[in-house]
Amino acid sequence: MRSTLTNQPATGYGFTLKLGKWALFMVTLLLFSCEEEPVPQPTAFLEADAMAQVKGKPDIVVKPGTSIQAAVDQASAGDVIKILPGVYKDTVVVNKPNITLIGSGAVVIENPGKAHNGIRVGSAGDGFKLYNVTLRNFEENGVILIRADGYVLSHVTALNCGEYGLFPIASNHGLIEHCIARGHTDSGIYIGQSEDTELRFNKTSENVIGLEIENCSRVVARNNQSYNNSAGVLVVLLPGLRVTTSSDILLQNNRVVDNNHVNFSEPGGGFENFVPTGSGILVVGTDNTTLERNLVMNNNFLGIAVVSTRLLGGLAGLPPEAFLLINPDPDGTRVLNNVVKKNGASPPTLPIPFPGVDLFWDGSGTDNCWYKNKYDTSYPAVLPSCAGI
Repeated sequence: MRSTLTNQPATGYGFTLKLGKWALFMVTLLLFSCEEEPVPQPTAFLEADAMAQVKGKPDIVVKPGTSIQAAVDQASAGDVIKILPGVYKDTVVVNKPNITLIGSGAVVIENPGKAHNGIRVGSAGDGFKLYNVTLRNFEENGVILIRADGYVLSHVTALNCGEYGLFPIASNHGLIEHCIARGHTDSGIYIGQSEDTELRFNKTSENVIGLEIENCSRVVARNNQSYNNSAGVLVVLLPGLRVTTSSDILLQNNRVVDNNHVNFSEPGGGFENFVPTGSGILVVGTDNTTLERNLVMNNNFLGIAVVSTRLLGGLAGLPPEAFLLINPDPDGTRVLNNVVKKNGASPPTLPIPFPGVDLFWDGSGTDNCWYKNKYDTSYPAVLPSCAGI
């Protein structure tokens, strides 16, 4: 059977052979089930599994009414700290290698007053691991890692922690899995200027940006859910940072739906002030980005958009010389086998004079292509197809 399933809208699928009623029914059922196929759900946290991944038993046990920071200060490099159930009004700074914190049961770390960060891991904290902890109501960040490589954040929840829920920056070889981030004025989960990182089975909601990958390379984000943010996922190359390239990003099997929350970023902030509400996945200026088998639905402005950093920078009022040290145009983007439906129903008004559509490309960059996506609307009406796939 020959089909024209290349890069045409779903309403334009055409089969050159006549099909019997049973075959038509099976095709219709298949297409429908692809739209509704759920993202695999994260597994429940098992303390024994976390212990097995480290050294089998804790070196230090923290009890309610005592200090997590005191335990970290007491610990030696490589120690495992078990935190018993309770609410800890504490902040934690880690500057020792290979420290592991494991929450046993319901463990909440809450802002004791006006603390900026829940947990801060510095450059001496390579190999930091955090399991099964909730951070709540900090002023700036739930968890921030700065130049701390080889980290794991697993089954961590960040609630209303200022700008960022989980915030690794310049931290390579990381894993963020089974985490929840909600209620942040910039990004729920953010990784910046980092390499060789995986994000999987996370949930982000009620943030300005659900999941942000900024000036990074070799990042995989799969099986995540992003909903009720202003923008679901942002993959971006920005000017003015130490790292001036971003490439080889894979977004696979993510569910990005209903991202129509008002943009509540702090006035006078950064690019987050200009992220348009109603955006599903935005690819902005990065190279060799692949989007495959994602479900992107019910975002009021754009489903999947591939654009130049100049476009977002223009909204922010940046002059042309701001882009001299980066290549702001997206090259080598592959948009493959995604379901992108029911987006663009209520696009914003000026200063964003673009149509609301499922698939959007501003025409910038080279070697960008689209293949076998299921969608209804696009701009431009015809998108370049991928050759040799």
